[in-house]
Amino acid sequence: MRKGRRSGVYTIVAVHSTTLGPSLGGCRMWRYASSADAARDALRLSRAMTFKAAAAGLNLGGGKAVISLPPGRPPTGKARRAVLEDFGDTVGILEGAYYTAEDVGTSSRDMTVISDQTKYVTGLPRGRGGSGDPSPFTAIGVQAAMRASAQRVFGSTSLKGRSVAVIGAGRVGECLARLLSREGAKLVLADIDESKKALAKELKGARWTDPTTALLSEVDIVAPCALGGMVNGHSVQRLRCAIVCGSANNQLAHDGLAEDLAERGSLYAPDFIANAVGLINVATELDPEGYDPAHTKRRALGIEETMDHIYDEAEHAGTTPLATAYALARRRLAEAGAELR
Repeated sequence: MRKGRRSGVYTIVAVHSTTLGPSLGGCRMWRYASSADAARDALRLSRAMTFKAAAAGLNLGGGKAVISLPPGRPPTGKARRAVLEDFGDTVGILEGAYYTAEDVGTSSRDMTVISDQTKYVTGLPRGRGGSGDPSPFTAIGVQAAMRASAQRVFGSTSLKGRSVAVIGAGRVGECLARLLSREGAKLVLADIDESKKALAKELKGARWTDPTTALLSEVDIVAPCALGGMVNGHSVQRLRCAIVCGSANNQLAHDGLAEDLAERGSLYAPDFIANAVGLINVATELDPEGYDPAHTKRRALGIEETMDHIYDEAEHAGTTPLATAYALARRRLAEAGAELR
């Protein structure tokens, strides 16, 4: 955790585990109430990345980074570059224990700036030999998880005619909304950024509302695709959906809410399984043979089979899909000699 010498902005990297390999996780640029809140978010997200990498079968550990912006508009131009260069210095100090990538508030263009300060960067633009924007692949994986979930609840993998509330119309949320629209789903779209409203006008069968209304809408599927914690002790009692399946990390404010969802008859697709393709995509850059988008797409479509397996095992064991997903990750970590809570 360092205060940037150029920008004065706090940059934070949390490394949760390197048992399976170097930690890899995105850099989130966001406004927090305090640097302590930013650090807590980085720690929580880094833990999720450990389980995501392990469950996905990757030889990577869990890490996450946060750039804690001060109040006001996000920096642009030279000011933004100064923040990113400061963050690059923080990554470099860890000497390969952590590889960064894009996340909420950052882009592949930002990764290029960071790479001028450190070599431990993934998610670079295609023109720089990287994988570019992982959002389309992440969305394909989430859609695959939705199909597996729909099969469990409705008896069919088809999403045609299903009502889906996509909360968060950022890069992944927009890609997911477009995929679902093409499949014939009826969409409720929401975002705190009102400029995203144009997407609802563009897509057939879509309407716009605010995030809270979307979360509590009577729909088949709620898809949190922005920040985490949308399903909490208050909202879980008011949900009117059959499935919760989205791209956001840490969709549940705490793990115990998975049992509350199950008791209410709502199926929860573990987020670190559904959204794993974003990590898989950037991890492919580290393969000796280099980045292969076709390999990433195959892995994205394979999320449906992985989710099917988790649902089968959870039903057999009489537990929640989240508990089963954690068990899957812990088994792989235990084989490598780690015991993580």
